[in-house]
Amino acid sequence: MITSETPYKLDEIIRDTWPQLYRSTKSRYIGIEDINIFQTQINDMNNFTVYTKIGCPFCTKVTSVLKLSELQYVEYKLGRDFDKEQFYDEFGVGATFPQVVVNDTRIGGCQETVKYLKENNLV
Repeated sequence: MITSETPYKLDEIIRDTWPQLYRSTKSRYIGIEDINIFQTQINDMNNFTVYTKIGCPFCTKVTSVLKLSELQYVEYKLGRDFDKEQFYDEFGVGATFPQVVVNDTRIGGCQETVKYLKENNLV
């Protein structure tokens, strides 16, 4: 659930995890009502699919950001939902975890996902 603390939690996660992509977003937030309106519009437009594996810290961070942002996502885990061969068939040999897809368009890994979220004002 979005609370008055949500923007600051997201800001902390992004600042601590991806300092090279960090820029202050606090001035952007007007009020909780505005955030709820924007969140409803965003959820209607973006459907994220996240391919993860157990023990991957970047996978955890990406899913945490999506969850805190209340963006719709489906998480598929290696070994439970797919195997390595299927993963490499989909994303190419040498692809790393996580891999994020939005509306059938591949975004990429952790850094690319945060960049996408920030560029589209989703966090």
